[in-house]
Amino acid sequence: MRVIFLLVLIVGMGLAGFAVLETKNRFDQYNAALAQANAIAQEQNANRVELVQVAVATRRLEYGDTLIPRNVEFVDWPADAAPADYFSVAADIFDPEGEDLRLVLRTIEPNEPILPVKITGFGQEAGMAARLGEGFRAFTIRVDVASGVSGFLTPSDRVDVFWSGAFRGQNVTRLIIENLQLIAVDQTDDVQRNRPIVARTITVKATPQQAAILAQAQSSGALSLSLRGLADDSEIGAVEVSLDDVVGYVAPEPVAAPEPEVVAPRRTITVRRGGDAVSTVTAD
Repeated sequence: MRVIFLLVLIVGMGLAGFAVLETKNRFDQYNAALAQANAIAQEQNANRVELVQVAVATRRLEYGDTLIPRNVEFVDWPADAAPADYFSVAADIFDPEGEDLRLVLRTIEPNEPILPVKITGFGQEAGMAARLGEGFRAFTIRVDVASGVSGFLTPSDRVDVFWSGAFRGQNVTRLIIENLQLIAVDQTDDVQRNRPIVARTITVKATPQQAAILAQAQSSGALSLSLRGLADDSEIGAVEVSLDDVVGYVAPEPVAAPEPEVVAPRRTITVRRGGDAVSTVTAD
C-alpha cells in the first residue's frame, strides 16, 4: 500500500514539474512574441508618414472665379511634401459669415493645393492691386512692337529693363533693372491670356526706388524690355554698351614724326677793300 502511495506521489510530482516547465515555456514564448510585436510596432511608427490636411480644388478654377465651399475639399497630404502656405481649415479660406468672398487670381487645376498667391484676400477684387503686396507699386512703361518683345509679353512674365540714351557725352545702352514682374499688359491683367498682342503699355511690379528709376529713365531716354525664361532667376550684374562696343574700337593710325631738316654748313668770307668790308656767306 505504501509502495502504491509512493508511486502515485512520484507520478504526481513528475506531472506537476512537467506542468510548471510547460507553463514557463509558454510564458517565455509569449514574452518573446510580445517583444517582437513591440519592435515591429516601433519600426512601423518610425517609418510612418506624417499627414496633414490640405485644401485642394475639386474642379478647374479660372481667373476671376469665386471660391465657394463646394469647389474645395480637404485631403491628407504628406507633411514633408506639403506647400509652405497651404490652408488646413475652412475658416482660413471662407468668411464664417459668408459675406466677404475670395476670387481666383491664377488657374487652379483639380486636386491642386489652394495657395494664398492664387486667390485674393477677403472681399478683394481680382485686379491689379490684389497682386502687388506690401511695399510694392504698379508702374506703367510705354512700349511698342520692338521694345515690347513683339507682343509676346503676358502678365506674370519677368523682364529685364534696358535704357538707351546720352550719358557723359556718349550714346549708351545700360541694364538698369533686372527680373521685374509684369502684372498687366495694356488693360489686361489676366495671366491666362496666351494670344500675342502689340501692347502700347505694360505695367510692372516695382519697389518705390525702382519706380523712381524707371520714371527718370523713361523721361531721359528709351526703354527696351528683354523677356526672361520661366526658371531664370540669375543676376546678370552691370551691363553697359556704347557705340564703340557696337562698331568696334579702332585705334587711330600713328602719325610719323617729320624728318629733321638738314642744314648745310655755311661760312662767311669777308673781303676788305680799303676802309670798306664786304661779307659773303657761302655753303660748303
